[in-house]
Amino acid sequence: MAARTLYEKLWDSHVVSTRDDGSALLYIDRHLVHEVTSPQAFEGLTLAGRTPWRLDANLATVDHNVPTENQAAGVDAIEDPTSRIQVKTLDTNCDAFGITQFKMADPRAGIVHVIGPEQGATLPGMTVVCGDSHTSTHGAFGALAPAPVRSNMCWPPSVW
Repeated sequence: MAARTLYEKLWDSHVVSTRDDGSALLYIDRHLVHEVTSPQAFEGLTLAGRTPWRLDANLATVDHNVPTENQAAGVDAIEDPTSRIQVKTLDTNCDAFGITQFKMADPRAGIVHVIGPEQGATLPGMTVVCGDSHTSTHGAFGALAPAPVRSNMCWPPSVW
């Protein structure tokens, strides 16, 4: 048997199905969620009358719109109105859908790509997705964690 890379092993162990065009559906072990890219996903679930399939596969935290000072004052201390709405929307959506979330005052909250490994949510051998370009940093922990791609593209890049 020929030697295989970690990428190949993780890919093969997570393939659910492959199409004739080479695109594949992968099983996702962990979905990390934050306030910037999640409103669209939650809206899509709501409009379709759907709920997340595996609640325990999801972990949310406030990340991009949290002030560096006065976090203990909570969401209302966020001065920028758009940022405040995004954080409040994440809180509302996670509460409504039952998603585990590290809210602003939670000492476990922080940068989504830091809290994943810190809290044991990112582990070797997993597939990890999140809605921003830094997702691939989870590869440092032995996870398959591609950065988001546009919906008209396939994964892996070799078949684009």
